[in-house]
Amino acid sequence: MKALVTGSSGHLGEALMRLLPDAGFDPVGIDIAAGPFTTAVGSVADAGFVGDHMTGAEVVFHTATLHKPQVASQPKQAFLDTNVTGTLTLLEAAVATGVSRFIFTSTTSAFGASLRPDADAPAVWIDEDTPSPPKNIYGATKVAAEDLCRLFTYEHGLSAIVLRTSRFFPEDDDDPDMRAQFSSENTKANEYLFRRVDIVDVVSAHIAATHAAPDIGFGSYIISATSPFQRDDLAALRRDAPAVLAARAPGYRAVYDAAGFGMFPSIDRVYDNARARSDLGWQPRYDFARILAQIEAGEPVGDPLVQVIGRKGYRGADAIYGHAG
Repeated sequence: MKALVTGSSGHLGEALMRLLPDAGFDPVGIDIAAGPFTTAVGSVADAGFVGDHMTGAEVVFHTATLHKPQVASQPKQAFLDTNVTGTLTLLEAAVATGVSRFIFTSTTSAFGASLRPDADAPAVWIDEDTPSPPKNIYGATKVAAEDLCRLFTYEHGLSAIVLRTSRFFPEDDDDPDMRAQFSSENTKANEYLFRRVDIVDVVSAHIAATHAAPDIGFGSYIISATSPFQRDDLAALRRDAPAVLAARAPGYRAVYDAAGFGMFPSIDRVYDNARARSDLGWQPRYDFARILAQIEAGEPVGDPLVQVIGRKGYRGADAIYGHAG
């Protein structure tokens, strides 16, 4: 099955290009920048370029985007051009060339202001029914692109699945206070509890979405590691996250102490992936229990593919940031 992968020089794009052949796909990669897994260099907003490379494809994996870290260095128009116009150009080409499935990589940043509870409020439980009030141009353009996917399902019958992914890039956290208190490995390990997903699980979610798309039509799903927390933990998570985790994962403290790790004192949100697991048949491999086993074994956190691909940074960004999940 021929698959067009946009953003193939990026972290997720490269992961898809590496792993799709083993899943029965023949991927063609396009990106605005050259890379070892990019077939052709060009813009997703260039209709001629997109049409030339989409011909014959049955599925599009649209990962190309401007990211949150680029908000400080790129004008708003650039986000509109890439995230909205680029998505529209791809959708139009998909309909024109007979593509049957369109998988759009979005972000949990699309939940915007819903992700930040008031100072004295419990943590928030984030599922697909949570509102998406915009917080910045990045989130606003990703929501607009999601709406275009829904529109093309309604108008043209194109099966379109939106995957709102949480953090998966290996870059260090964008918060200097966080970097000062916790090592990068420690931060990432903690985030698997509530706001991180492994790169191989993001790829498997895209593949699962491809198979489920014809029966779903349009759907939007949160892609994040399965959390051990429950809704009735939310108030306590905001006050004392280590105590809640000690109840949910009693052995974590010994492993963390041996590794010199610490838990965040407070957690402000929990991403719920239940709908993606149910509707897409998605089975993520990495959760906090597996990460804890890796720490105990002295292994790097996450799948080895993260280390193989390495850090890519963000073109035009002024600093090192993590993904905005």
